[in-house]
Amino acid sequence: MDLYETIQDLYAEKERLERVIASLEALLGVGKQEPPKVRGAKRGRKSMSATEREAVSIRMKNYWDRRRREQGKPAT
Repeated sequence: MDLYETIQDLYAEKERLERVIASLEALLGVGKQEPPKVRGAKRGRKSMSATEREAVSIRMKNYWDRRRREQGKPAT
């Protein structure tokens, strides 16, 4: 028997085994592909109203003033 023929026989056996394994998995329900999950619209950054921006601005100014005071630097 030729080495090339042996390789061809092994490939044929491999394909047969893969088909048998696939049919057994189908019987067990193993390897079932889940349907793709439907995603909604892409999530983006929430926009802020003018009052929310003002509140954040005040909060951050107070935060940085407090940090400067703790480090001993004068507030500008």
